[in-house]
Amino acid sequence: MLIETCLDDLLSARNAVAGGTDRIELCDNLADGGTTPSHGMVATLVDGIGVPVFPIIRLRGGGFRYDPDELRVMSQDAAHFASLGVKGMVFGALDDRGNIDRVAVQRIRDAAPDAEITFHRAIDACRDPFAALDELVELGVKRILTAGQRSRAWEGRELIAELVRRAGNRIIVMAGGGISEQDAADLVRFTGVREIHIRATMIVRDAPGWESWAQVPLRKALPGDENARVVTDPQRVAAIRAAVSAQ
Repeated sequence: MLIETCLDDLLSARNAVAGGTDRIELCDNLADGGTTPSHGMVATLVDGIGVPVFPIIRLRGGGFRYDPDELRVMSQDAAHFASLGVKGMVFGALDDRGNIDRVAVQRIRDAAPDAEITFHRAIDACRDPFAALDELVELGVKRILTAGQRSRAWEGRELIAELVRRAGNRIIVMAGGGISEQDAADLVRFTGVREIHIRATMIVRDAPGWESWAQVPLRKALPGDENARVVTDPQRVAAIRAAVSAQ
């Protein structure tokens, strides 16, 4: 059984390896579903963590439809990470009808032809997961990550099991989404997956310092809608500029 741990900081990487993880999915900003990590994080872990590191290629949170400029950025990130020696990458994109965006997937494959590609949980938002599986096989994707189109893999176990059956030896189906010590073994037995994707988190607190006296809140709440994201409003920028220009 292969265990992949999804994480976004150095302490988590060291802890995952200490706990026996086989592979790391490296992200930034997991609070927003995971976005592309930095050059420094990828280079540091590839050089010294001791297990394969698969960075996610996702330049923003929100949905999984990308315009040409966004795809250009992600293709450049993929090529750069390939030059750092990563063995694989994690990517997913859908078109405006909820199908696999074949052009986007091929762009990432072309940018990093020697890297394994995992198609992430965008498949859990697609219109037809069985058609998506077949398309991803055709595109040469190595594996898919899925919770069976549910929030937690245990809730989606029946779909995961059917995807495993239909995949056969053509593509790896990796289960992920809220997997814990309590349900991991049952999930593996039920679905037949041979790879699982976990977070396995705990809370740590930085040592008290000046910031503990100041207590200035910096974190912002994310929109509840998974397809929503926070972007700059040009009208508000213009209004602020007009207001200060009048002084």
